[in-house]
Amino acid sequence: MSEDESSHSKQGFVQRWKKKLGKWLQGEINTREQLQELLREAQNNNLIDVDGLVMIEGVMQVSEMPVREVMVPRSQMIVIERDAEVRELLDTVIDSAHSRFPVVGESKDEVVGILLAKDLLPQLSQCTEELHLDIRDMLRPAVIIPESKRLNVLLKEFRASRNHMAIVVDEYGGVAGLVTIEDVLEQIVGEIEDEHDVEEESYIYEHPNMITVKAITPIETFNEYFHTNYSDDEFDTIGGLISKTLGHLPKRGEQLQMDGVHFRVLGASSRRVHLLEVIKSEEDQTARPGAGAGAAEAQTDIAH
Repeated sequence: MSEDESSHSKQGFVQRWKKKLGKWLQGEINTREQLQELLREAQNNNLIDVDGLVMIEGVMQVSEMPVREVMVPRSQMIVIERDAEVRELLDTVIDSAHSRFPVVGESKDEVVGILLAKDLLPQLSQCTEELHLDIRDMLRPAVIIPESKRLNVLLKEFRASRNHMAIVVDEYGGVAGLVTIEDVLEQIVGEIEDEHDVEEESYIYEHPNMITVKAITPIETFNEYFHTNYSDDEFDTIGGLISKTLGHLPKRGEQLQMDGVHFRVLGASSRRVHLLEVIKSEEDQTARPGAGAGAAEAQTDIAH
């Protein structure tokens, strides 16, 4: 096809697409499937790029998706106890690297407020060496929402109130989990990586004082780099292997010792692991470790 013919064909499509879009605006395209077909046709003809299409479809999904589908479950919530010692709460803040924390009373069902790390830090600078501090005066009101609330409604409320976190309750009033504005935005734009994340083109990155590894690193690539011998018969990625060995989806700060290699989870969401710190013992740098994934000596612990 000549350049003139190609240009004419594209112009013809644009005219047809504008006509269909006009019908949608006038209410003649009245199903989600028809609109998605229109958008995908536009992407196929380079009127919008793939990223734009993904975000538009994400916006459409958010309008139907309830909070329960994206929330951090109660069991994975990192909370601070109202009467916790300062050293204890500092360990929680530092190890989790979060900026907001639900503060609870007798149990997770009694959320008494939200503590922001930025509110805590100025108070710490005024503490004595004994670190006398009462966090009650720093707490902000907790926003409570039902797990059935739609994400588009929640996002609008977040923007209006300038809150970034809400506590999710079930039909009986018990705490079911929590949700942040980041959880909602990730449904539109995809995973939002933090400063710990490795550059996209690299699986393994050497920092001055540590080595970080993406959880999606192929086990074969990991074995080549660290001279390990983990099996990839059951899982393709190191993140999948770690989850299998632990027997659950790891949380940020969780650690695992496996065949001479020490893993610490630097980044994880309620759906998957993102980033790992890896430390290999000196004596194993040249020696091949044990037989792999399901080694009996694998141990786990939670960083405090």
